[in-house]
Amino acid sequence: METQFQSLEDEIISGKDISVPDFLKAWLAKPKLNFVGNQLCESNSKKVYCNINPATEEDICWVVLSDKTDVAKSIQVARDAFNKGEWSQLSQRERAKIVKRLGELIIEHRAPLAILESLDTGKPIFESFEGDIPRSASNFQFFAEFAEDEEKLVFQNLQDEHTAFREPLGVVALITPWNLPLYLATWKIAPALMMGNSIVLKPSELTPLTACYFAELTQKAGLPSGVFNVVHGFGDKSAGEFLVSDPGIDAVSFTGETSTGRAIMRSAAVGPTRISFELGGKGATIIFEDADILEAVEETLKAGFRNQGQICLATPRIFIHKNIYSKFRNLFVEKANQIKVGNPLNYSTRMGSLIGREHWEKVMGYVCKVEEPMKILSGGDRPREIRKGAFLAPTIIENVPLDHPISREEIFGPVVSLYSFQNEGEVIKEVNDTQYGLSASIWTTDLDRAERVSRAVQSGLVWINCWFARDLRVPFGGQKRSGIGREGGKHSLDFFSDWKSVCVRRKK
Repeated sequence: METQFQSLEDEIISGKDISVPDFLKAWLAKPKLNFVGNQLCESNSKKVYCNINPATEEDICWVVLSDKTDVAKSIQVARDAFNKGEWSQLSQRERAKIVKRLGELIIEHRAPLAILESLDTGKPIFESFEGDIPRSASNFQFFAEFAEDEEKLVFQNLQDEHTAFREPLGVVALITPWNLPLYLATWKIAPALMMGNSIVLKPSELTPLTACYFAELTQKAGLPSGVFNVVHGFGDKSAGEFLVSDPGIDAVSFTGETSTGRAIMRSAAVGPTRISFELGGKGATIIFEDADILEAVEETLKAGFRNQGQICLATPRIFIHKNIYSKFRNLFVEKANQIKVGNPLNYSTRMGSLIGREHWEKVMGYVCKVEEPMKILSGGDRPREIRKGAFLAPTIIENVPLDHPISREEIFGPVVSLYSFQNEGEVIKEVNDTQYGLSASIWTTDLDRAERVSRAVQSGLVWINCWFARDLRVPFGGQKRSGIGREGGKHSLDFFSDWKSVCVRRKK
């Protein structure tokens, strides 16, 4: 299907370095404002901060800093829109039409959205154009269809008829991370809208661009004024804290760091406010000696280095059976060295920059802790040909003690560690020896063993002979300190709605 941006799409996939088109330059030249009641709004504080391209370390644009008054206004506007009922009182099928249209508009604007996402995050345009933006659109398509025919429950006995049906919560706060900005925002926005809620979104201060652009698309889709709102700012003592601690918020859905989740929990407890958290991870890949090594190497490279390792579902701990350790290690290092690191705005690039200088220094802080007998097999610093930006080559480390910070803490960068194991019981114990429990991947041709190990591993998601395969109906979330609650399919609808039961007794 051709779109108004077809020529720009063709330029993106040409494999050449692309430049930001003039219409986006003009859009970026204007400060990014809050979006409240279908209007762009200056902040009450009149303060702004500079949004920086992590790959070039150049300024992208100015963004407003919201204060408590701005946040309170956005919540009140959302509440007024909810009470007005232009959205909350529609049927599921009526809401589905507009939600589907939002997905269609994302696809139509795929090219500019992909460019903005790569500018903001430093990720390769291939990743945003082929992955993040289409996935964002599919979130709307999926939840519109999944929830459209959500029917009430009816039960009868000799005297009574019991009916149960969903009702919207009211005003929900969505706080989203910087690693997959639009994708993880729409993962929450779509079910929240389908359940009839009004929304206040606070995107990460590091990646505000696609949230701003998407806000303008909600007007084109016909979403009533005040149903979707965006406020910008930081977390602690800023827009994030003001949002989650406001008594006008009925639910908080957050994806991000475990430490931030704890702070939000303390603020939300005043309500008490319904919460759902998808937090950190320290996933593991287990490769048994009967695994298809070539396939395991290819998928494990993605699990370690996709999005520069900045994915909560990454598996940076790789446990390899001792009988195939050397073979796997050598091939893994060889393939990692072939990953093209470079300009995010080139379609052939497969690894861009980390999110910024501060995060780069954090990740390098772990790499600098490598000491004998630990050994860096590949990477360990920025590629020689790249002189600026938050770039780090794919980094592989072996002989890392299991109690070392590299083994135990979430690095959230392109750093993986290799471990050798001898038997099933040993590797299960080592994989589970972490505060996190979000994801794991098991490689073996013995499906009985695969099922046995998948049940023994303390993780919310387990893949067998694959990684990152998703079905949006399946519950998504982590065990231990990796989260509270589940998202996906029915679980998202349950979180963003309340069940009401009505009993009618018939006259005798």
